[in-house]
Amino acid sequence: MRPDLLRPLLGTLGLLIGFTLYALAGKLAEPWQSAAIGGMFALLGLSAWVYARGERWIQGLGLLLLIYGLLRATVLR
Repeated sequence: MRPDLLRPLLGTLGLLIGFTLYALAGKLAEPWQSAAIGGMFALLGLSAWVYARGERWIQGLGLLLLIYGLLRATVLR
């Protein structure tokens, strides 16, 4: 079986983009900083939940990330 070389490359690229966006959002003034970081966590949770396709523990993790992101954007500052 041939290994899928594109998947690790996309994972590494995604990590680099994520860390860069997180660092840039950290430079924003409040309340925009909390809203941007919370939005990123919510989008990460939503994408994990959609990507899981039947794997319950990943969907649970995605749901927790989504809830945390929404709380971070609105309540937690």
